[in-house]
Order: sequence, then structure tokens, then C-alpha cells
Amino acid sequence: MKGHKENSTGVTEFFLLGFPNLNDYKLPFFSIVLLIYSMTICENLLIIVLVSISQSLRSPMYFFLGHLALSDMVLVTSVVPKMLEVIIREGSCIPFVGCLVQSYMYGLAVSAECYLLTAMSYDRYLAICNPLHYTSVMSPKLRYILIITSWSLCSLLLLISLLIVCGLDFCGPNVIDHFFCDYTPILQLSCSDTTVPDIEVIIISVPIVLLPFLFIIVTYVYICITIFRISSSTGRKKTFSTCSSHLVVVSTYYGSMLIIYMVPYRGHSMTINKFISIIYIVLTPLLNPMIYSLRNREIQSAVRKYLMVCSKKRDL
Repeated sequence: MKGHKENSTGVTEFFLLGFPNLNDYKLPFFSIVLLIYSMTICENLLIIVLVSISQSLRSPMYFFLGHLALSDMVLVTSVVPKMLEVIIREGSCIPFVGCLVQSYMYGLAVSAECYLLTAMSYDRYLAICNPLHYTSVMSPKLRYILIITSWSLCSLLLLISLLIVCGLDFCGPNVIDHFFCDYTPILQLSCSDTTVPDIEVIIISVPIVLLPFLFIIVTYVYICITIFRISSSTGRKKTFSTCSSHLVVVSTYYGSMLIIYMVPYRGHSMTINKFISIIYIVLTPLLNPMIYSLRNREIQSAVRKYLMVCSKKRDL
């Protein structure tokens, strides 16, 4: 059978099944995904460049936004290029090591984004609930501590998961009914006892997903209480607008994540799982820069200045 490879030494590659139901529409599907991927890279790269060079985007919020854009680029780049091959070839093989690397990079980007959204919620909490001490508390030192901790802690926790998977036996079959190497489908193909990695997934999901999510909820409870205490409706609206973009991104991000990973994997069809994964992996990184820049005058102004500078350089 296509994609199966069984031998006494174990599986050396996996076969990503992709989207069998969409094989008749693979060219338009491929074109749409490629267009979205190209736009996502351009948008997030623009955010990173603007945050790096624009003097008006030096606040902590934009510092974290730049790293959020970086995590989105890592997320889509770890999955989408191989996904495009899977679409156009109606399924594709990926080496065992390559599958583990893809799973690790995907997990790193997803986990880092959880911490970055948490850092951004803390930033909004300080700005709204404790404005007098905002500048002194959210110092450049604290920003770098939060960023370094986010990336390094995620790297360490996911390295533990990777080492556990490397210790499992895979003796066939090797077909993954997905468009990328997600952690749970890999475990389901192991012929070893997966009790330990299953428990490990639950354990590391607490510091990576659950605690940040609870922290964000608590900060927004305090933010909402503070906003409701503002006497004027104009003041409430203006204050809420400073965190509305972040709230939309958090809702979209955690909403899709909870549907995929908190609902038992066998509790819904793989078609639905793939569809939600596409929203989570492909569409969310595309929409994040739009959400943050659509109503943000500082970013819009920085974009105009950047385009003017590029135009002048081109004229010279």
C-alpha cells in the first residue's frame, strides 16, 4: 500500500496523507495556501522591520508584537512548505528525523506564542490598572527577561518531549492522517507503550497552555473592572481600544487550540481536525498583523513613513 514501510529495523519515514477529499481541487487549494503563506511572511516580516527601525514603535507592546510576528513566521514556515508538497503530490513522505524536527519547531512556535500573549496581557494590565508604575515596572530589562524566558523555557520543555518520542519504537504502519507531523498522531503510530508520553503531554500543557491562559483571564478581569470604573464613556472606549486587538488575537488563538487539543483526539473527525488546524496554523498568523495594524494609528503611520523612505531610495 502506498506510504507503508514496515521492516524489522523500524520505520524510517512517515507518509503524510494530507487532504484526500480535496485531491480533485488540489491546484486551486495549493494556490490559495501559497498566496496566504506569501502574504503571511510579508506581513509579519514588515511588522518585525517596523518595530526594529521605527522610533515611534519603541513601547513594550510593540516589542512583544515583534516577537509575536517572529513566532508566527516560525509556525507557518515549519508547516506550510511541506503542506504545499502534500497538497500538490496528494500525500508525501517525510523522514522520521524530519518529522520530529517539524513537530518540535511547530510546538516551539505554539508554546512561545502562549507565553508572548501572556506577556502582552501583563503589559496591558500594567498600562491600564497601574499606569503610574508602568514605565518603572515594564523596564527594558524585564522585557528581555520575559522574552528570553519564553523561548528558552519552551525549548527545554519541548526537548524533553522530543527525547521521549525518540525512545519509542515505530514498527509500522507509518501513515499520518494529517498534513503535518502533530505530536498526538505520531504517538498513535508507536508500537511501544505510550503511557509515559501521554502523561507527559498533560503535565507540560499545564505550564505552557493552562497557566498562561488562566493568567490572561485574571488580568482581563482586572482590566475590565478598571475600565468599568472610568466615569466617562469616551474614556472607557479609549482605554478598551488599547487592548481590544490583543483580546481578539487571544480569543482566536486559544479558541482554536482548545478545540483541537482539549477535545479528545478521537472525539471528532479528522476532517474537522484538519480544518481547525488550517485556521490555527495558516489563517491566524495571516490575520494577527491585520488585527494589530487595522486600527493602530502608530503602526499605520510607521508603514507610511517606511514606504516613503523606500520610495525615495528607489528614486535615487
